[in-house]
Amino acid sequence: MTGPDAPPELPEKWVTCPQCGGPSLYAASNPFRPFCCERCKQIDLGAWASEQFALPAQPDPDDLPSQAP
Repeated sequence: MTGPDAPPELPEKWVTCPQCGGPSLYAASNPFRPFCCERCKQIDLGAWASEQFALPAQPDPDDLPSQAP
């Protein structure tokens, strides 16, 4: 599509795949973006679902049971 109403051509943007560290095309033509492939996307989803990305937290003192002497 060329003409005054055509969207501007954007240069290809390559990023690092967050799972394997390989190159990944960050564009609408890559349905797995920012991942390089479906495998990397599924591995990341599995890690997220099994809570491997959870941040450690200290319990709030107000939530702990009180220690009555």
